[in-house]
Amino acid sequence: MTIEEILKQYWNHDSFRPMQAEIIKSVLLGRDTLALLPTGGGKSVCFQVPALAKEGICIVVSPLIALMKDQVENLKAKGINAVSIVSGMGLREIDLALDNCIYGSVKFLYLSPERLLSELVRERIRYMKVNLIAIDEAHCISQWGYDFRPPYLHIADLRELHPTVPVLALTATATVEVKLDIQQKLLFKDAVIYQQSFERRNISYVVQNAENKLQKMLDIARGVKGSGIVYVRSRRDAADIAKYYNENGIKADYYHAGLAMDQRAEKQESWKNNRTRIIVATNAFGMGIDKPDVRFVIHKDMPESLEAYYQEGGRGGRDEQKAYAILLYTHSDRLRQEKMFVLNFPSVEEIKLVYHCLANYYQLAYGAGEGLSFDLDLGEFCSRFKLDAVKTLNALKFLEKDEYLSFNESVFLPSRFRFEVVNEVLYNFQIQNAGWDPFIKTLLRSYGGSFENYVRLKEYDLSRRTNLNVQQVIDGLMQLQEFGLISYLQQTDQPQVTYLKPRQQADRLFINKKYIEERKETYRQKMEAVFAYATAKKCRSQMLLAYFDEANARKCGVCDVCLDEKRQKNADEIFDDITHEIVQLLGISTPDIGTLINTINVGTEKEKMETIRLLLDAGKIKTDGEKYYLA
Repeated sequence: MTIEEILKQYWNHDSFRPMQAEIIKSVLLGRDTLALLPTGGGKSVCFQVPALAKEGICIVVSPLIALMKDQVENLKAKGINAVSIVSGMGLREIDLALDNCIYGSVKFLYLSPERLLSELVRERIRYMKVNLIAIDEAHCISQWGYDFRPPYLHIADLRELHPTVPVLALTATATVEVKLDIQQKLLFKDAVIYQQSFERRNISYVVQNAENKLQKMLDIARGVKGSGIVYVRSRRDAADIAKYYNENGIKADYYHAGLAMDQRAEKQESWKNNRTRIIVATNAFGMGIDKPDVRFVIHKDMPESLEAYYQEGGRGGRDEQKAYAILLYTHSDRLRQEKMFVLNFPSVEEIKLVYHCLANYYQLAYGAGEGLSFDLDLGEFCSRFKLDAVKTLNALKFLEKDEYLSFNESVFLPSRFRFEVVNEVLYNFQIQNAGWDPFIKTLLRSYGGSFENYVRLKEYDLSRRTNLNVQQVIDGLMQLQEFGLISYLQQTDQPQVTYLKPRQQADRLFINKKYIEERKETYRQKMEAVFAYATAKKCRSQMLLAYFDEANARKCGVCDVCLDEKRQKNADEIFDDITHEIVQLLGISTPDIGTLINTINVGTEKEKMETIRLLLDAGKIKTDGEKYYLA
């Protein structure tokens, strides 16, 4: 089949979007290709179509587990065999999936980058008939990029296994520096680059200084019709702001990575189908969601980079109709960002401390642990060792860069429980089963509201309060569930830590200080670029395009700065016209203020009075208190 026939058969499209056909043809000619397509530009078609046009399997590397799962399900729905291998899967499950890729009819193997660290995965890929290697979110391979992920550096290992197979790297955002880095890290040979302009003519970029951000967000929702996204930094903000919208008559919901998978899917579907008007979300929301009619995207907090801002703001107006990307900014935002900057870069001593505490947490002996994976309850771990959660998270990322461990920041859902019987039934059980009485009383004292709703429960905290070990607590909760007294949902989808090397003495760890300083400098530059964007009085679109190396872009005419310039120009023209009429009138008469105002034929009364005041201040006209004269 031709690529057009494949597009029609599987996607029911008659034609490709801009640049898709050129990218596909480049890959089919065996060329290493870098494709920069805007958010919603149809990146997945660029590797799925050529992979279907050739014999063999396409390996897709992506950091977005939820998006991988969605694409695998979508391909299966089209009758195309696809599998994904991500962190958290068992060895037997992985083994079967890899066998199907070698001996079965699998056309697409989706991998999280961490999986490339596995000798098992790399060895099995060697025996696959690979026709294409596709790298999604390719900017993650560059330490100059806004979302650098160390495991991406191992993608080049695939080239050693299949040196003649072309590589297609895809991203929505990349500076010149990042584009060069992508090509070098992926060992491109005679690279072909396809890049659409980053310009979005239908989006009005707006920065608003707003001390009362809640009120401003409400004003925007009331003033702009249609669907919207509000991006926030914290999960608590997401829930609180959605509640605020609902209390003010606007249907809204919240979304973050801490929600259960089915909850996220339900909220997402409700918003896509316009049952919910506004979704208030952390940056966990948006990847792979192609809703064309989003009319506004608000950033309540400062984004970490202009790349992130452009990508998230670009989720508005995909139907090419008018949309707004609005950043709310106050001077206090700078102070908050500076605090986050400090937390993002723990010292070498703090990184070593986290490593030491982690090994003690898992009770690993020196020289042990290589290849072992453990769930990580970050909150409980930090609480036990009195560590800051944000610093700990970033320390783990630096330990990953130095290849002591791999850290998979998965979706986190804490344990929850709920009483399934009324108080009277529970009380009778306690009387008849005195041995359970202390445990149940501790539950009742510790977790209010547990008869009405599921409440969060920490097994570790409960173990301290009951003088039981954690396993005894879990067993007890499971037993109460079997009795029909409670519903107990255990913590799922925890982040995972995998030791890549045996446990070392903390003082012998080599932590790459130079790399930390380089990351710090890159982060600082990106942070400063966001502040420059927020505070400058220059066309917002021009500033964004210049950041992405489109230096000679025209003014957009629709951002807040351009509109202010237009208003100022109009005000200047009105001032000149009113001044001209006043001079003509005072040249032939000396009217009083009422006559003067009524005789001027242009402008509002306010504009006429303002012009008269300015002319008096400038000494161009004068008055004796009643009549007006030329000076």
